[in-house]
This record gives sequence, C-alpha cells and structure tokens, in this order.
Amino acid sequence: MNLLKRILKRIFGSIFLATVTLVGAPVAFGATVVAGLVFLPLPATIPVPKTVPTVQPTVIYDRYGHEIAQISQYQQDLPFTQSQVPPILKEAVVSDEDRNFYHESGIDLRGMVRALVADLRNQATVQGGSTITQQYVKLAYLNSQRTLVRKVREAILASQLSRQASKDDILYHYLTLIYLGDGNTGAEAASESYFHVPVQKLDPSQAATLAGLIPAPSARAPEEHLALAETGRELVLKKMYQQGYIGAAEYQFYLARRLALAGTAGASPATNTIVYPMVYTTVNNQFPDFVDYVERWLNQNLPASVIQSGGLRIQTTMDPAIENDARAVVAATLDGSAMPVDMAMAAVEPSTGFVEAVVGGRYFSSPLAGPYQNDNFALGGCQDPRGIYKTITVQIPASCWNGSMITGGGGGRQPGSSFKPFTLATAFLDHIPPSTVYPSPYVYQIPGCVSTKPTDCQIHNDEGDIGGATQETLAEATAQSTNTVYAQVAEQVTCPSIANTAKALGVETAYYSTPPFYYCASYTLGEVGVSPLDMASAYGVFAAHGQRATPTPILEIVDAQGKVLVDNIHQHPKTTAVLPANVADNVTNALQGVIASGTGTAAALGRPAAGKTGTTNNNTDAWFVGYTPTLSTAVWMGNANSDATPVGYSPGCPKGCVTGHYLNGPAQTFVSLYGGEWPAISWKEFMQLALANVPVTPFSAPAPILTEQEAAALQAPHSTSTIPVGPGAPSYAQSVPPGGPYVNPPDPPIVSPPTALPTTTVPSSTTTTTAPAAGSTTSSTG
Repeated sequence: MNLLKRILKRIFGSIFLATVTLVGAPVAFGATVVAGLVFLPLPATIPVPKTVPTVQPTVIYDRYGHEIAQISQYQQDLPFTQSQVPPILKEAVVSDEDRNFYHESGIDLRGMVRALVADLRNQATVQGGSTITQQYVKLAYLNSQRTLVRKVREAILASQLSRQASKDDILYHYLTLIYLGDGNTGAEAASESYFHVPVQKLDPSQAATLAGLIPAPSARAPEEHLALAETGRELVLKKMYQQGYIGAAEYQFYLARRLALAGTAGASPATNTIVYPMVYTTVNNQFPDFVDYVERWLNQNLPASVIQSGGLRIQTTMDPAIENDARAVVAATLDGSAMPVDMAMAAVEPSTGFVEAVVGGRYFSSPLAGPYQNDNFALGGCQDPRGIYKTITVQIPASCWNGSMITGGGGGRQPGSSFKPFTLATAFLDHIPPSTVYPSPYVYQIPGCVSTKPTDCQIHNDEGDIGGATQETLAEATAQSTNTVYAQVAEQVTCPSIANTAKALGVETAYYSTPPFYYCASYTLGEVGVSPLDMASAYGVFAAHGQRATPTPILEIVDAQGKVLVDNIHQHPKTTAVLPANVADNVTNALQGVIASGTGTAAALGRPAAGKTGTTNNNTDAWFVGYTPTLSTAVWMGNANSDATPVGYSPGCPKGCVTGHYLNGPAQTFVSLYGGEWPAISWKEFMQLALANVPVTPFSAPAPILTEQEAAALQAPHSTSTIPVGPGAPSYAQSVPPGGPYVNPPDPPIVSPPTALPTTTVPSSTTTTTAPAAGSTTSSTG
C-alpha cells in the first residue's frame, strides 16, 4: 500500500492520496486508478521522441599511435519508409508481440493488472505486460528501467498516443527503433545485415526470424546463437499459422527452411533461410592487409557485443615503415608477372609474438585481384579432411579444427621442404644429433609402398643436392634439402611426432591422419597446407630458444568508457616453453647452413640469419622462411587459384618461367619457381630494409644434442661416463627451460651440458643410421 502511494505521489502529486488511504484493496484500487487515468481525456501533449544514440566508430592505430583506419558496422541504422514495410513483417511481429494490436487502445489492461499484482506482491517489478504501443513509447520517450513509475507513465502515454496516431504509424515507428541484435537497430538494418535483402523483400521465414529476435535480440542473434534464433523463428511461424496469417501449406514450406549460416556445409538458398555474417565498412584504410588481420582478430577474440558497441581504440603491433617495405618488395617481385601469380608475407617478433607486417597478396582488397581480392593469403585457411573421406583415422588432429584459427581465405598452401625443420626438431628431441650420417641416394624407395605407378613409391631429390653423395650428415642434408635423407628421418621419428612438433610450435593446420597420408617418408616434405603467419611464428620459436609467443596484431584495446580490454604494452604476452633450448638452438645452427652454403644462399643478409627453402611438386608453391634473433619472416609465392599448373607456365617453358624485378633493380627470369629463387630474394630484400636500423645480433652457440645413451649416462646414479656427475657437478637440468610441456618429451629427458664438456661422439664415415618404416602419407617431391 505504501509503495503504491509513493508511486502515485511521484506521478500525480497528493491529489489522490486521501482516496488511496480509504481503500482497503490496493490491487483493485491500483487497477481502477490506472484504468481511469488511461481512459480519461488528458491535456498533456506527447513529448518529442528521443534521438537514437550514434555508435562511434572504432579507430585503429599503428604501434606509434598514428591512425591507420576506422571501422564501423555497415548496416547499423538504415532508414526506410512506411510504404516499404511488407504486410508479412507486420503480421509476424503482431502475431508474436501483440495479437490484439489492431483492436486494443494502446494498452493491455488485463496484462497490466496481472503485472501490477505480481509487482505489488514482490515489492518490485517482476512482470511485463506491454503492448507494441507501450514498447514503442518506452523506446521513443522513456527509459528501460523496470519500475512501476515508468510502467504507469508508459501506459498513460501509450493510451494517449493510440488516440492520436494510426496503428500503422505506430507499428512503422516501432519497427524503426527496435533492436534486433548484432548492432542492428530497425527492421531495414537487420534485413540487410542478416539476409542481404531490403525489408520490403522479406519472405515469411525471414520475417518470422526478425520477429523472433525482438524478445531477446542479443541472446538470439543468429550469427552467434543460431539454434536459439531458429527456435524463435519456428515459434513465430506457428503463431502466424494459428492466427490465420499464413495457410497450412505455406507454414509447412517455410517451417522446413531452417536457418543456416552462409558458407557452412550443406547451407543452400534453395532449402534454407540463409543468414550472412556481419559486414563492416572501413574508411581511411591505409594498410588493408594488416587492418583485415586486425578485424579478423577482433571477431575471433572479442564478444560481438563489444565490437558492435563501437568506440574502441585499438593500438596495433604494425610498424608502418616495415609494412610498407613488405608491400614494396612484393610489388617489385611480381612486377614481371600477372595474376594469378601471387605472393604473401608475414613478419613476427619472436620474443613477443608481435606481428609487424602482413601482406595478403599483391592486390589484396583491390578489384584487380578478381575473385581473390578478399583472400588474405598471409593468414591462410584450415583444411579438415574429416568431411572429405568416409572412413578416416585421425592420429593427430589440427588445432584449427576447433575453430580457433584466424583464417583469411584461400586455404593453406603446401610448404614443401620448409616443413623439414619440424622433422629436424623432432629428431633432436629423439636424441638424433645433427652429425648422424644417413645414406643419400638420388631415389629412395618407400618401404611397403605398392602402386601401379612405380614413381608413386619413390622419393626424389629436387632442390639443392640432386644426388652424387653416397651419404650425408643430418646437418648437411638440411643445408642441401636432401629429400631422400629426410624421408628416412621421418620414418625413424614417426609422422605423428612430427605433426605434434609442428602443432606445438604454432602450425595450427598441422595434423596427421590416414587418409590422406599413407607413407611417412613424404609427410616431411610438406604436404599439409600452412599459412605464412603460422610459419613465421613457428620459426620464431627456434629464434626464441624454444619459447613460443602466440602471434598477435594487438598492443592495446581501450573501449569507449576508457576500460582497458587488452594490454600487451605494460604486460608483455606470456611465452610457453615448447622446445628445450638446446633443441631450438641446434635447429638454428643447422638452418644457418642453408643460407651459408645450401639452397638458400640467395637469402644471405651479411648478418647472422637462419632459414629454409621450400618447393612443392610441379613448382606450384615456393617458400622461404627465415629469421634473425629479432625478426622471423615467411614468404610464399604461387598461384592465387591454387592450380596445379606451375607458376609462370608457358609452352616451351615446361617448369614455368618466372620473371620478377629486384627492388629498385633489374629484372631477372628464372626457368622455374624454387624457394631458393624469388622467395629467398624477396625475403632478403625485405629483411635488409626491416633490419636496417637494428644492431647485428649473433645467435647463441647451441649446447650439443646427446644421443640416448649419453643422456642416460648423465642421468645414471653410478655412471662410468667421463662426464662429471654427483655432488659438486654442474646441474645440467638447469639448461632445460622450465615450464614445459615439451613436445614428444624423450625418456630420459634431454639435458644441455655446458659446451666445455666433451661433445657427442660423431659416427664414423662408414656408419649409417637406417630408418625403419613407420607412419603413412602420399608420395611427393620436396
């Protein structure tokens, strides 16, 4: 009773208080007062509708605080006229929100009394009871506070409005103000955003979807909550049928057209109601490749509601000078060729994971790229064979299969021999030193392989050393990219272990399954599609002595209220030890040989650098991935359409003639595409520019890789080894990075003794390490 008195006093003063005191039934009296006030003539005028608040754009900055782009949602508040509202949308909304809309006087008195009873009993607002007119009044004139004061005011204004405006006017203005999820205010914005059609072309299923969003627009937003949106759609369609707005046949037809996200498996406009993802517009975009990466990162890592609220201030890791250097090198290299020949590049700081440059393609975001203008090849894509093969055995699943990868389209590209360092690291984890000697034939026959085509069961050398040496050490085979040696190593360490190593280092697309891989000998030659960003990040682990930092384009994100959402400035990203330091450092030592005297001499910088070339079958993809202690960069070159035709193929040039320009230099034509040619040259030119003002830093000298016997001797409590053990001896375990977990941890664990101690015994020249057959994959040339 006292609560009702306070409410009436706040609204109407003390004129009714005496009457209220005399009545002993507060609920009945409250209903009588509300009914009287609603239906009696009121002299007050309807207030001017509120202005719909404008969402501020999100501003993106480079690492130095200079603005590089602004982004805002494309369909946020689109105007439309009353004549454009289709009857089917009116019927859908009315059937679900207020079936008596065309017959009531702006309020539902029974609903209000029911709500008032519940509110008075609970001494708080616990029930609604609003008509469409009342909902419009709340949106246009009042606030969203759930109080009895607001509800009474709402009812009075709704009653008055219903006497002054037509039902169609009220419904139209209501449809311009309702929020429908994913940042869409109004029916036109939601229609364009979700279905890519104007409001007047909505079909019954689409109209029912929008009407079903009204009660809980964020919780039912279809891109994120498709199942809840589908439940709402079906409920509205049922009400439309029950209330006579659609017939039985129409109801059954549209009920069967379930919601489906565009681009997902099985989604078809012929059988589904297709929902499209949010679209953003970017203005003043000076660096489209990198900004695209930032936008994709936001969608992957922040709630949609935060992005849609706008007003974010995003400082990125991008160095504009380095980004421009990367773009200039790509443009120069491709100057002598035409689409679909393309190139992508990514550069990452190993110690932090900060991405300094991204080039998605020569014409990324430009119509000149044709159908590939939105494919950011630097980010790649995720391949999942489980949807291709009816029967498949997955031993190592890819990280990207859980949807966590930031993809850019275009799919992953085979890395060729640039995948070999993951096999090399796995070998070191298995106590196989770089001095281990292997047979080095020109052709290696895959054990256990059976095929009607003999070459399917053979591994050939294609890059660097194409035969002649009868045997090579593992370090020499790395420098010369000897496929036949690495085929043996892969079978020795097993393909699942190689896949695990690649995954741990950050190759999100690395997996192992049968099919498509049947023979492990060729798995090491790079048959799993990868992205330049993943490869640059993974190689950065070698530069960082086994520590992995997740790649990120973000330094800091601050919302419109000044709250810091992401802070990588004051709190550097955490790193994880995924390799022992001696393993990572020995990989670096071996990869220095690639540039010094192997297949990557074209990448020589004149400062310490390590890297690996990669070329796939038929010269369709070529790579160079390399690093210094402070910067790791991956370069991919190939055809944008992923055709099996060699890059630059023409009659009379069966392996493909590739012409390019040195940066500010002459043109040169290579008779085929290899990783040690244009990719290595482009890598060198970019790194020279990016590191021009960076002091020369040497790599750390690696502690030796111990054989399994040597490692066991170090761990033995009464060892007869000449290596000192026992009290007072050096603590070798201190050399192993803490924190793990390491990939494929050896048993006993690898330790890193001081370099002053005796080194591993190198097998004699007559000793060879043979590889037992293991694993499975299809045959290819690295």
